[in-house]
Amino acid sequence: MRFQISNFKFQIFNLSSLIGLLVLGLMVGSFAQPARKKNAPPPDAPVTPEEASRLEAVIKTELGEMRMEFFPEFAPQHATAFIKRARAGFYDGSAFHRVIARGLIQGGDPLLKENAPRARWGTGGLNLLKDEFSEMKHIRGVVSAVRIPDKPNSGGVQFFVCAGAQPQLDGKFSAFGLVNEGLHVLDQISQVDADESQKTVKPVKIISIKIEPKKTAPYKDANIDEMRKEVLLKTTLGDITIALAPDLAPEHVRNFLRLVETGWYDHTAFHRVVPGFVVQGGMGSSRQPYPYHPADRWVNTIAGEFSKDRKHVRGTLSMARADDPNSALTSFFIVLRDAPNLDAKYSIFGKVVDGFEVLDRMEQAPRKAETGIEKDTPLERIELIEAVIKP
Repeated sequence: MRFQISNFKFQIFNLSSLIGLLVLGLMVGSFAQPARKKNAPPPDAPVTPEEASRLEAVIKTELGEMRMEFFPEFAPQHATAFIKRARAGFYDGSAFHRVIARGLIQGGDPLLKENAPRARWGTGGLNLLKDEFSEMKHIRGVVSAVRIPDKPNSGGVQFFVCAGAQPQLDGKFSAFGLVNEGLHVLDQISQVDADESQKTVKPVKIISIKIEPKKTAPYKDANIDEMRKEVLLKTTLGDITIALAPDLAPEHVRNFLRLVETGWYDHTAFHRVVPGFVVQGGMGSSRQPYPYHPADRWVNTIAGEFSKDRKHVRGTLSMARADDPNSALTSFFIVLRDAPNLDAKYSIFGKVVDGFEVLDRMEQAPRKAETGIEKDTPLERIELIEAVIKP
């Protein structure tokens, strides 16, 4: 049996087109520092790499908000310099002025705050930092420093964010951060109208960049006893109570509790019903009205935790995955009838203790088709309205 996981593909652009995007010329613009806000650290306050690793930048734009964590172990001077400038309000009122749809976005030029001529966009604030090339890959969400082509140590205040993987940039630009929330905002910015040179028709304003403590994942350090919880699943067909089994699959339980605690599962759907076999839910793509969620930052693959002594009997809660045994993400299933063919192949992490009549209703729900692409899809949406950890 195979459970499908959705994949999103992003365009990869050649290096020459990206170089044209990242820098227009060798001019360095002058800029004025804004007044320091009350209770903020002074602009010249030192920032250590250790401190940078505990911080995040909240990038508020006119199209939405992104959060970015820092990786000072790869580029300490770039990470700490960005934090110092953000704390001083340097980026407030600037803009993202260049984009490649689903490729990347570029911003931070101080000239955009000074109403500089369009021809000068992208030329300000360079030649300030030494290169810090590393093994950090330019994957989706990575934040890296703009520099002048073929000129060493020409980075500065400008930065770009990868909206899709750009492996041709690896080892050629100083990567120092990663957008971990608001990737949908990144995508939206990357797709605004632009001219033939990838300059935006209208720059996307950066309202502010604030520095805050890095968020901590719920249940990150919880022990087995602390994860021994019951979770109430409120669905459109009734309530189901499940008891989690951290002794069997601690990392699956930790993952599930984390997503429940943050509301990640709320308004997703039970998208698959196979009578006499399973009901399956928990896909982010089924969430209404929006598929994205702030807790997407904590969605990662989980290594299999297979139980040789526990069986997939009626009411068993287990984790869906693709062919790779270590590919579980968020989707789970509940067994409707004993399914020994799943034993020791899927990670059992709980069981239903109340609400079996709701499972019966799900099993009896009409489906869109008996065969084809919509096979096993309920005719009417079965929504997981809310998942709640019981006290």
